[in-house]
Parts: sequence; C-alpha cells; structure tokens
Amino acid sequence: EAKKTASVMEHRRQAAERDKEIEIERAKASGERKILDNILPKEITARLINGENPIADHFESVSVLFMDIVDFTPLATSITAQQLVHLLNAIFSAADGVMREFGLEKIKTIGDAYMAVAGAPVVQADHVARAAQAALKLLDVMENLVVTFPENYGDRSWIQSIPEIQVRIGLHCGSAAAGVVGENKFLYDLWGDAVNTASRMESHGEPGKIHISEEFLKKLLMVNGEWLMEESDDFSSLTINHLPLTIIPRGEMDIKGKGMMKTYFWRDYDQP
Repeated sequence: EAKKTASVMEHRRQAAERDKEIEIERAKASGERKILDNILPKEITARLINGENPIADHFESVSVLFMDIVDFTPLATSITAQQLVHLLNAIFSAADGVMREFGLEKIKTIGDAYMAVAGAPVVQADHVARAAQAALKLLDVMENLVVTFPENYGDRSWIQSIPEIQVRIGLHCGSAAAGVVGENKFLYDLWGDAVNTASRMESHGEPGKIHISEEFLKKLLMVNGEWLMEESDDFSSLTINHLPLTIIPRGEMDIKGKGMMKTYFWRDYDQP
C-alpha cells in the first residue's frame, strides 16, 4: 500500500512538472509573439507562427509613402549621439501615430527616411485615400512638432537655432512584392516600382510639400469606381472629405530611373 501511494505521488509530481514546463513554454511563446508583433505586422507574425515559410506576397496595388527630414546631415553632425537619437525618436514616434490613425503599415526607417505603405500586408481598397490623408496629417504634425530635451542631455542652446522641422513627402501607387527576409532578425519589406517611384517623388520634392505622381492623383480622384473628390477642369481646386485642397502641376520632370513623368504638389488651401 505504501509503494502504491508513493507511486501515485510520484506520478502526480511528474504530471505537475510537465504542466509547469508546458506553462513555461506557453509563456515563452507568448513573449516571443509579443516581440515579433513589435517587429512585424501582426498578420505576418501569425503566419510565421503557423509555420508559413517563406512569406512572399504580390500586391497589384498599394500606396507607398516616403518622408525625409530636410537638412538632416548638418544637424546630425552638430549634436551628440544622445541628442540625435532622442530627436529621431520623437519625429518617428509622431509619424508612427499618424500611420496608426489612418491604417498604414510602417515598413522601416533608413537614416532620416521613413517608409510606410497602405494596402499591405492587408489589402485595402481605399489605400490611396488612406495614404493621401496620412500624408496631409503627417505634414501638419511635423510642422507643429515640439521636441523637448531632458536637462541631463547637456547644452541645449543649439535647439533655439533650429527652425521648425521640415520634411519632404512623396507618394506613389502601383504593384509591389512583399515578404519577410532574415533568419534571426526578421524584416517585413516591400520591393517594386511603387516603392522606387515613391522614393523618387520624395527625393525630387521640396521642403514642406507633398509630391505625388500623376498615377497617384488619378487613383485618388476615383476609388472603387466612385469619385472621391470634386474635380475641376485643371485639378487646381479639389475637395476630399470636405477638406479643400490645391493641386499644383509641376509639368514633366526627368525622374531618375523613370524618365519623364508628370508630377504634382499637393497642399491644402491654408498652406502658402
């Protein structure tokens, strides 16, 4: 009887240990899921956890947004590393908030450049409108962004000599490939004409302005077969979601890697 009781107790102990190990593994998996969710889109994390590999998708139509900080290089060389990281964190965190508001997916930052997409990894029929609204809000947020620095960050007199943060924003829509690259350090990235052209729109733009391709403008005027804007003959006065806007043609420009393209500046009526 004593041996039987001891055997039962040992069985219970082993079962309890197995349950504990299972809980530990679950906790680890949950922690890893949270880490992945901070690195990758949640939809992509779920596919990875379910064993899908490789993850590679083709999107017929997405809208890509690029933002770049004007005169960043001289600024970066004039402040400490701590101050620089603090400044970039404030700028990019503000941009992240705008992307969340309009349902865009942040893809990455490269130096002082910021890239986001609408329409991937989840297809969005209104991706053009989302990207357009996000760009307007992003420009406004950046123009009014106030960055404060802790007292222990050293001499802060340089802050007074810096004008308001200015950015260039570029938008284009088109097809793109998307997927996860890397084994230990995962990255969800996009490639293709939509990405390259959006980057060119940003680099060929001007401070404080949104530079868009003709293709993006045409798609913006019509989404799902319905007019999103009230169109004038010359595109000079448009309305999106009751917000009056101005489209300024730049004529044809020689865009690197694309040749001659018609492009436009896009702003609201209140901008100079």
